[in-house]
Amino acid sequence: MKKGIGVIVMANNREIDYERSQGGRVLKRLLAYAKPYWHWMAFAFLLVLGITGLELLRPILIGEAIDKYIGNGNFQGVQKIALIYLIVLVLSFVFNFLQTWILQNTGQTIIYNIRQEVFEHVHKLSLRFFDITPVGKIVTRITNDVEALNEMFANILVKLLKNIVKIIGIAVVMLSIDLRMSIYSFILLPFIIGLTVLFKSISRATYRVARTKITAINTYLSEHITGMKLIQIFAREQEKYKEFEYKSKDLFRANYREMMVFAIFRPSIYMLSIISLVIIIGVGGDSVLNGTISMGTLYIFIQYIGSFFEPIQDLAEQLGTMQSAMASAEKIFYILDEEPLITNPEKPVILHEVKGRIEFEHVWFAYEGENWILKDVSFVIEPGQKIAFVGATGAGKSSILNLIGRYYDIQKGKITVDGVDIKEMDTDQLRGAIGQVQQDVFIFTGDIKSNIRLKEEGITEEEIKAAAVYVNASRFIDNLEHTYDEPVTERGATLSAGERQLISFARTLAYNPSILVMDEATANIDTETEQLIQEALNKLMEGRTTIMVAHRLSTIQHADKIIVMHKGRIRESGTHQQLLNQNGIYKKLYELQLQ
Repeated sequence: MKKGIGVIVMANNREIDYERSQGGRVLKRLLAYAKPYWHWMAFAFLLVLGITGLELLRPILIGEAIDKYIGNGNFQGVQKIALIYLIVLVLSFVFNFLQTWILQNTGQTIIYNIRQEVFEHVHKLSLRFFDITPVGKIVTRITNDVEALNEMFANILVKLLKNIVKIIGIAVVMLSIDLRMSIYSFILLPFIIGLTVLFKSISRATYRVARTKITAINTYLSEHITGMKLIQIFAREQEKYKEFEYKSKDLFRANYREMMVFAIFRPSIYMLSIISLVIIIGVGGDSVLNGTISMGTLYIFIQYIGSFFEPIQDLAEQLGTMQSAMASAEKIFYILDEEPLITNPEKPVILHEVKGRIEFEHVWFAYEGENWILKDVSFVIEPGQKIAFVGATGAGKSSILNLIGRYYDIQKGKITVDGVDIKEMDTDQLRGAIGQVQQDVFIFTGDIKSNIRLKEEGITEEEIKAAAVYVNASRFIDNLEHTYDEPVTERGATLSAGERQLISFARTLAYNPSILVMDEATANIDTETEQLIQEALNKLMEGRTTIMVAHRLSTIQHADKIIVMHKGRIRESGTHQQLLNQNGIYKKLYELQLQ
């Protein structure tokens, strides 16, 4: 399959356009995830109102103590205020504990649900999506970007409301105590609002860039750690180090710009709060000396000024965190809005049994536009037949295998299995009836047994062992220290290519497919192991419709029919001997390999 760089660039541009088009819809979609837990969120908000009220009450209690009791030497009054103050602190602790527990628990539950939804949706997407989307990008969406939403659900939403309520509450209380002092307190408010709006607009852009750079570095790491063996074989460590350093500096610069936004904003708000405090002390001190206000009132205003600017600072930073969450959400929703190209029909045809008759009727197929990989291809494979496809690289052989399992849809023509158009069949039944044996066998982290069963609990241990014995895989498995429980690492790095291939045969046999598809199944295998594999293949193919792709013609001479592909078209077909007698493309390929 050809994956053009231009296609990947177009996909990236489409993602950027998508993010810009979202506007205010992102927050609305995010809040929908919190809807099932609205009662907990509402209770947390009520606790926040209680916490805010208690915080507003504390300076008033101290001010009352100063004016009513301390100045008059009334110790009993001071004790009374101290007891009330203690009760307020205890209630604040209890409310804060309950609010934090509720929000963290609810936030983690919501994040769990989002992560599950994204992972489940990714599994539904067509192979074309994975052709043009790097693995590192998908991993970043499911891990980093989803986790970035946690802070929003666990803290930010309710704290935003808390700070808004606190700002309004402080303003109302200050205005009710002394209008003149309040006006002096709020004189710098327009400058604060202007700074906050500016911070919000700049932070959104910096967060979006930072998330993009994190994705880029994760993509790079995923690709190059997987290909580390190749890098070391060609001694490209220094060059790759320089490439990584460049991407790492990109991320550093993005994070630095993000940090600078905070570094400028917070001190600016703090400076304005100090100026306001100086104004209050100057105006309030003069008023106390003139007897216009009491010392307790001045204390309340001094405390409230600090409390007034603090939630404004927090509010702006929380808005910044919200921007980060919004940037991550845009990228998550881009994946969730990606529609699978292959979908089940509303009323799929369910076959009682898949016998394995396959027919291609004038099939035309292209991965992109009209760059046809297959051109007017027609053939029939009867149940139990063994058919091989040969031809030069890019002739369309592997594409035919992908189309049989409907991993891609054709543009013209028709593909049927047992007389039913595969577009009308249940996709799970179709793919479940096809056993795939690939050249590059993927082994998951786990053990031998789990890699044969692949989480299908219906396959018993006896069936696993029987399948391994039947395809000769037991010959090496029985020699392992833990036999079928032997741990294996990602991609089966501790196993040889032949051992991985034998495991894939056992895996295929355990699922008992009606149709067997093999793409270069014996490539890159040593001669001794190839004999075992060839014997296993012969057993595996018994009674099954088998479709093979191979460059080594010696491995497919026994096929009932060999179809020769050339530039997307069928040029020749017949048995091995018939094709040699035709003196065409097949004979040239055969003689070339003999030489």
